[in-house]
Amino acid sequence: MRVERVLLKDYTTLGVGGPAELWTVETREELKRATEAPYRVLGNGSNLLVLDEGVPERVIRLAGEFRTYDLKGWVGAGTLLPLLVQEAARAGLSGLEGLLGIPAQVGGAVKMNAGTRFGEMADALEAVEVFHDGAFHVYCPEELGFGYRKSHLPPGGIVTRVRLKLKERPKEEILRRMAEVDRARKGQPKRKSAGCVFKNPPGQSAGRLIDERGLKGLRVGDAMISLEHGNFIVNLGQARAKDVLELVRRVQEELPLELEWEVWP
Repeated sequence: MRVERVLLKDYTTLGVGGPAELWTVETREELKRATEAPYRVLGNGSNLLVLDEGVPERVIRLAGEFRTYDLKGWVGAGTLLPLLVQEAARAGLSGLEGLLGIPAQVGGAVKMNAGTRFGEMADALEAVEVFHDGAFHVYCPEELGFGYRKSHLPPGGIVTRVRLKLKERPKEEILRRMAEVDRARKGQPKRKSAGCVFKNPPGQSAGRLIDERGLKGLRVGDAMISLEHGNFIVNLGQARAKDVLELVRRVQEELPLELEWEVWP
């Protein structure tokens, strides 16, 4: 186990965030020790806005055994989702294609039920192991209340590993599906971002609503509404969390309805 003081801007895909005590744990016993004081969990740092003043709690990052995987067995929650998507395709196993391009670790993808219009994380789950109240518990997906970009894990629960629901299919068919998903996501920005900022309202697109108000390119400091996709805020270099929050406030003022955050502030 490694404990160090860091700036979380170096660990988030948006590139913002203040100081924290980072606990990198590699075993189940280390995880038990790390959770003996108030904590938060850092996955791959996507879909996350960390305030400039930082985080007072311990920040836990899963490594070691939590990053090992067996596509036909248990998959560690610290495993990168893009890696799994590619490995499954090479193995001729279908079920993850709709998650192509999501820059998450498995645990974070489970917690927020990450997905695209082609599929959600919950669709690919057979079982989820969650650490809470000092012990490891296994749940079936139906017990975790998955919905659009949400789940209902036990309070303080940390996803530690999952079993995936994959089916054998011809590799060519899997690759065609992945190419379809990839084409649909080509309009997303390449600059630093946290992913989509807002959840789509029922029957509408948050990005389209923002675009229709002419808000692409709106900027506060180095935080800007992406020119490629209205539902992304990008970091042009030195953006701070306060810039992002002010930009979100200005966007909300211009819209006919209040949008719900998809990024976790």
